Amino acid sequence: MTAVPLLQAKGLTKAFGTLLANDSVDLLVQPGEIHALLGENGAGKSTLVKMLYGSLEPTAGEIYWKGEAVRLSDPAHARKLGIGMVFQHFSLFDSLTVVENIALALPKGQKMGALAKRVEQVSIEYGLPLKPHNLVADLSVGERQRIEIVRCLLQNPQLIIMDEPTSVLTPQEAELLFETLDRLAKEGRSILYISHRLEEVKRMCDTATILRHGKLVAHCTPSEETASSLATLMVGTSVKPVLRDKPDLTDAPVRLRLDNLDLLPEGPFSIELKRIFLEVRGGEVVAIAGVAGNGQSELFDAISGERDSAADAVLINDAAVGHKGVTARRNLGAAFVPEERLGHAAVPGLSLSENVLLTRHGSDKPLTRNGVFIKRTRAGKIGHRISETFDVRKGEPDPHAGSLSGGNLQKFVVGREIDRGPSVLVVSQPTWGVDAGAASLIRQSLLDLARAGTAVLVISQDLDEIFEVADRIAVINEGTLSKAEPVETMTLERIGLLMGGVHGVDPHLDDIPVVSSEKTSEEGGSHAS
Repeated sequence: MTAVPLLQAKGLTKAFGTLLANDSVDLLVQPGEIHALLGENGAGKSTLVKMLYGSLEPTAGEIYWKGEAVRLSDPAHARKLGIGMVFQHFSLFDSLTVVENIALALPKGQKMGALAKRVEQVSIEYGLPLKPHNLVADLSVGERQRIEIVRCLLQNPQLIIMDEPTSVLTPQEAELLFETLDRLAKEGRSILYISHRLEEVKRMCDTATILRHGKLVAHCTPSEETASSLATLMVGTSVKPVLRDKPDLTDAPVRLRLDNLDLLPEGPFSIELKRIFLEVRGGEVVAIAGVAGNGQSELFDAISGERDSAADAVLINDAAVGHKGVTARRNLGAAFVPEERLGHAAVPGLSLSENVLLTRHGSDKPLTRNGVFIKRTRAGKIGHRISETFDVRKGEPDPHAGSLSGGNLQKFVVGREIDRGPSVLVVSQPTWGVDAGAASLIRQSLLDLARAGTAVLVISQDLDEIFEVADRIAVINEGTLSKAEPVETMTLERIGLLMGGVHGVDPHLDDIPVVSSEKTSEEGGSHAS
């Protein structure tokens, strides 16, 4: 501990009407410290760091930077002092390139050629490779996260606030990020680290501040805690483990079939899908693992109807739907949860009840009359039911989707589709950015839905999650999908080989040796791959 902390907050309070998002919170970050900020979804973490970054003005309390009281008028002021931030929700323009997006956050007068070289050099140095002239619209979520991190590093901050930085990174990318954070801390920089991945908090962070319902409830040393004890401090009660059983798939119908699915790349940076074969039966959860940018987005779009394919390449409940749109597929009993919750799964400026209508207007006739008039009261009741079932925490009965914390919005969009009782559910990154309690709730809901007869396809980069919910696992690499195998025969090493493309010419040949290994998070978790 030094005499003068780098950053200190005293009694920081933020009220939104009658809602106290932060209630007299104290925080102290020392130079060279990696400090965890923990709490369940809606605990007030994002509100607190937005005040520290100048995005929000405190209702009460003081912020001290290097011992001096400061009033942060805006993020530009914070950056000038030496405070950088990597947001959970991206602030990128899809129509601009990587380097153009980065240039917007830097001082004017940058020469684009020189900046492009800096971007590529820094991204490689920190293990987050980027091509400066790639269009953001063509990038995966994981690649977009890299832009946010590199953009922050280029500003040479003394304090870096990171909001769920590894939520969309592969285990390999996360490992490189951890090495980067270690190096930054040794240089004397500080990191304020928000994460729901408690094992990485235990490994990386020197100290932790824990919030619950907007109030400070504990300070602790993460390395002296267990993941379970940290989760209990965050939630206030012990987190229930996911309960699963082996499904009886005797005579279970194939509800989703991909039959020799090919898909040409949509742009110069998208991935071509090549000879995809997959069957998902009612009653089982099939999970697809893979490094970001290997065709997950293209596969989701082909299944959901956002992109056309050969008519008989995608079948839902034995109906060929390759040429049919999203609504037609929903009418056949399918439901879809894309990976990007804000803007793709939900419209931020619309209320939760209006967001219910977005996926039900064509397939849930009781919500409309004559296909023209909206039954808003019924939509509101459905939104309330989803919020109650999935513990969506909000400040008013029917708020705009954009006003929810990331984890609460994720619970809502997943719950909205499960609430329909679909026969097929395709969900991408189901627990991205949610706390331990919410992740357990979502995963249990997916298993329960499957055991009730739904075919559930999960696309996820979280290997711990995949092993927790999947009955069978496949791996996508460069647009090719491996054979889906029972979870009992899959290991982290085997998945790592498949992620690296070691699967032979034919993805359906059993040409990869099974390597004996434990796959529990206690013995290495997702980092072992």
